[in-house]
Amino acid sequence: MSMNHSLQTITLGGGCFWCLEAVYEQVRGVQRVESGYANGHVHAPTYEQVCEGTTGHVEVVQLQFDPEHVSLRDLLEVFFLIHDPTTLNRQGNDVGTQYRSGIYLADEAQRPVAEAVLAEVNAALAGEGRGPAVTELCLVQQYWPAEPYHQHYFAQHPQQGYCAYVVAPKVEKFRRSLARLLKA
Repeated sequence: MSMNHSLQTITLGGGCFWCLEAVYEQVRGVQRVESGYANGHVHAPTYEQVCEGTTGHVEVVQLQFDPEHVSLRDLLEVFFLIHDPTTLNRQGNDVGTQYRSGIYLADEAQRPVAEAVLAEVNAALAGEGRGPAVTELCLVQQYWPAEPYHQHYFAQHPQQGYCAYVVAPKVEKFRRSLARLLKA
């Protein structure tokens, strides 16, 4: 595979990074998915430190994608499909600031698309009598890759309890709802 110099990066937090990673690994145009931690204040935090909720970091996936094959808008559509942006510091039974909803931009050029999609999500939520989204929207800072055992977790452990009961339904929802974005 040759290096594509037009790859872009976006970092997203929407609950446990295993859920986001499992879905984005199946999205066409996504070249790399890495679980990690972002926007905290501790240098090179560990999973245990992040879980304590004292580092300020959020569990994220950092995506490298080819905008010729998938748009930032499409990636954000997937993002809002697979997590609840209306729950502050919580996704299901996962509770804490590390599970907050966030779009962490690689640069300011991504902001107009993210703001437009977030406005559309808020309008849809209002129409459903829900909302608003509590999704943070800011530049990515202090990004650190998660430990190696967190990478490709669902692919390696599909029968593990959390994967079978929490991750798998999100993957299936994506496959059912946005099949047009599946890798061939």
